[in-house]
Amino acid sequence: MKSQWNDIVARETVEAYSAKGVSQDVALRVYTTRLLGRDPLLVLHGGGNTSVKTRATDDLGQDHEVICVKGSGADMADIEPWGLPAVKLGPLRTLRALDALSDEAMVNVQRLNLLDASAPNPSVETLLHAFLPHKFVDHTHAAAVLSIVDLPDGEALAAEIYDGRMGIVPYIAPGFGLAKEAAEVFERKPDVEGLILHKHGIFTFGETAREAYERMIEMVSLAESRLRQGRPIVFPVRKIEAATAEAAEIAPIIRGACAIRRDNAEPVRFITELRTGPEILAYVNGQELVSYSQRGVVTPDHIIRTKNKPLVVPPPETGRLDDFAGAVRAGVAKFIADYDAYFACENEAAGNTKTKLDPMPRVVLVPGVGVFGLGRTAKDASIAADLAENTVRVVTDAEAIGRYEPLPERDLFALEYWSLEQAKLKGAVVKPLTGQVALVTGAGAIGAATAKALAADGAAVAILDIDGTLAKKAAGEVKGLGFECDVTKPEQVRAAFAAVCERFGGVDILVSNAGAAWQGRIGDVSDETLRKSFELNFFAHQTVAREAVRIMLKQGTGGALLFNLSKQAVNPGANFGPYGLPKAATMLLMRQYALDYGADGIRSNGVNADRIRSGLLTDAMIAARAKARGVSEAEYMAGNLLQAEVLAEDVAQAFVALAKARKTTGHIATVDGGNIAAALR
Repeated sequence: MKSQWNDIVARETVEAYSAKGVSQDVALRVYTTRLLGRDPLLVLHGGGNTSVKTRATDDLGQDHEVICVKGSGADMADIEPWGLPAVKLGPLRTLRALDALSDEAMVNVQRLNLLDASAPNPSVETLLHAFLPHKFVDHTHAAAVLSIVDLPDGEALAAEIYDGRMGIVPYIAPGFGLAKEAAEVFERKPDVEGLILHKHGIFTFGETAREAYERMIEMVSLAESRLRQGRPIVFPVRKIEAATAEAAEIAPIIRGACAIRRDNAEPVRFITELRTGPEILAYVNGQELVSYSQRGVVTPDHIIRTKNKPLVVPPPETGRLDDFAGAVRAGVAKFIADYDAYFACENEAAGNTKTKLDPMPRVVLVPGVGVFGLGRTAKDASIAADLAENTVRVVTDAEAIGRYEPLPERDLFALEYWSLEQAKLKGAVVKPLTGQVALVTGAGAIGAATAKALAADGAAVAILDIDGTLAKKAAGEVKGLGFECDVTKPEQVRAAFAAVCERFGGVDILVSNAGAAWQGRIGDVSDETLRKSFELNFFAHQTVAREAVRIMLKQGTGGALLFNLSKQAVNPGANFGPYGLPKAATMLLMRQYALDYGADGIRSNGVNADRIRSGLLTDAMIAARAKARGVSEAEYMAGNLLQAEVLAEDVAQAFVALAKARKTTGHIATVDGGNIAAALR
């Protein structure tokens, strides 16, 4: 591991923040915190914290000795000064004289001594930082250190590696007790450069930001050096007899099996994210996978994101996916039963004071394929996948020099149900479409607006368009996926859906929106033009709907097919036959899907919109039509019963409403401001 300290960047950081009134101490603390947070081998998703002891003035002009420590909700990778709330140091240090302090009292004292009452909660390890005398203190869950301390003789091996340069702290759950023990270990040998926390992580400290940071790099490098002495082949490979199915084919099966079914309500769905590669495959293909993968998390902090254990499923054989689906469902049922038994046992020991969390796995290991992370949102799934990948590395390195042996279940249960850990997740807002995957075709005005509306209601969104740049731009605005795809080409559609399944796990909502308006008097229009229009305005709808239904059936959780129809389907206009005819066929297609797949919980509905500014109705076309009618452009666009222009956002809201309408299928929602001639009879 190499130091990323850069004198020029450090100086520029100080200068930039000084101009904003931030002290040099805090500016340098921001700089090195980011260095640590941007290295996934050191810090992953909240697994670490930093502090600096300095002086600050409160709103009354009084000067205080304070500790600026990472606050809840701040990401070390891009932390700003607000993420290091200042807490009066003196009162915190007086707490050390106490014999015990509850978690609630600890949090209360920390908040009472904030200089800014609106600041985030200081880290749960604030007291550990405060009880140490050093100006700068760094804490990480470095992967290499975890591989050492998660061995049965981890404390002895750490003592050997660091040869008196680091204090060794036995495992104690985070909080007041750990803070006191760490301070006592330090005071028994005050020349140490840091502390190794058994089964937990590493602290380093120094009088400067650079000293504390570079000590962290050096100490982690020493652990890495020891791990390189391990055996090169760690896991004997299990032989997989048959060809393995593609990840995109099995992701919807896994995702569907892990959904939580509820009476008269949408299932609670999860997004998945695949990780694979040589190291991961060596891990999941190991003969002893069901042993080393089931021993527990590499550090207690991970348990709220990954559960204590992953679900292990059999290798998926090509051509036998029904068998695989049955095995996955059975595996999930056993996982739930095991989790329920674990909770009942540990909750009884804890005095039956806890409320059970959902029992679904957050990591699934698939021999021959890789690792899937699961979460209620795409971000949560990505976090679970990151932590699973980190676990693969830590366990592999530990097994290379010994036997991986993390904390026992009782200690981990205490962390999984610790109120201060659960508080990290309480900011998550569950929206109506949270956990659902929506795929939108066409990234023009209506498609982009619909993607935004779906994302705003919680969906993970993918957008397909023949213009890949446009698709990626629209997807970027909703933190989704954008793909170049000609929806008239079935092979491109299959590839795009497969990519969505690999990244999000499946599809729950399809908005089949892509289209174009060919014109001409029907007796004069060429067969070629008419066929082109049917390819895009009818057959493409069938192609994407068929692929979506195939995935929805694998998931077994229903779904919503939504089609962008047209006023032309029910109220045709002169010279618009090449556009209206395939749209009329698409309207019947929508209803056929409602008939054929209603029993599978798949709803099929359409939106009939008219006069929407878009690629089909350009500014030039609006100007020409308004002139031909002798009205202004505004009057032309508001030529409806409500006398109001209908926007792409209005159409988007109709799609979202239908996506959430659990008891509606075969329906057409009209969004045109009122046009009796186009009303369905």
